[in-house]
Amino acid sequence: MTMEAKPRLILFLAYEGMGLLDLTGPQTVFWSASEMMRKEGRPGYVRQTVSLEGGLVRTAEGTELRTTPIGEVQDFDTIIVPGSLQIEAVLEKHGLIEWLKRASHRARRTASVCAGAFLLAEAGLLDGRRAVTHWAMCDDFASRYPQVDVDSNAIFVRQDPIWTSAGVSAGIDLALALVQEDCGRDVAMQVARQLVIYVKRPGGQSQFSEILKVQSEDTDSFEQLNLWIEKNLNQNDLTVERLAEQARMSPRNFARRYKERTGRTPAKAVEILRLEAAKRMLETSPQNVDHIARSCGFGDEEHMRVTFQRHLGVSPRDYRRRFSTIA
Repeated sequence: MTMEAKPRLILFLAYEGMGLLDLTGPQTVFWSASEMMRKEGRPGYVRQTVSLEGGLVRTAEGTELRTTPIGEVQDFDTIIVPGSLQIEAVLEKHGLIEWLKRASHRARRTASVCAGAFLLAEAGLLDGRRAVTHWAMCDDFASRYPQVDVDSNAIFVRQDPIWTSAGVSAGIDLALALVQEDCGRDVAMQVARQLVIYVKRPGGQSQFSEILKVQSEDTDSFEQLNLWIEKNLNQNDLTVERLAEQARMSPRNFARRYKERTGRTPAKAVEILRLEAAKRMLETSPQNVDHIARSCGFGDEEHMRVTFQRHLGVSPRDYRRRFSTIA
């Protein structure tokens, strides 16, 4: 889809205590896209940060942003709503909710980042729709808004004309998808390259990182071991004995302690880390599937396929077709 003849106004809704990256991440994506479009002699985006009263608004991180009163802006294309760790207090701002109810009908689309989905739901914009928010808030969100179909696993969800995204940096993925819808994949890819980020496609990709989970479950005892495993996934001998030697423990004591500390066996941890590495390569590398399987320590494509089916319900080739960022 191509951009229209004049720049589109993207409205960023600010309020006290919002997350800074929730706002500035998408802002940077739209700014970068505008720079790309300008070089081609095409209109891009106008970006404006607004708040109920206007003036300076302090983010959760302490940064103050200058904003325009929302009443002074009438003609806009897209509304972006950031989240806040103190979302309970924000939901008491009834003027904000009422404005969202009215303004969303005048916008071509409305999107939320992280806990911003609570504001959309409070305004009734998510009733009967599928939506996502930060994984740690999904249970609370589902309990508070039973009329919303909560997808706790997605990076972002598109339910036209409403878009919602998961925690913080997922707002960048959402903004890239909005740019791709407006300007085409080539511009979105240029933005991704400039910002050194991946272009992610709608649906399916998890907001959970098993690598982060493994690394954070026991930072005192096994952090260095897990980092070592990541760097040596191509080795075929990552047995309990080999890992125990690396951890300078007896195999029996190591296996018991690792399971106690992380909730999974050493073998299962290696499998999960191999799966994560293979997913990244399938998304970003042109190498063939069998080479990726060997690089990640699966031995061959069949063993990797079985692992993908068990954990993700898709084959490696299907995963690549859905999520590859290689044009």
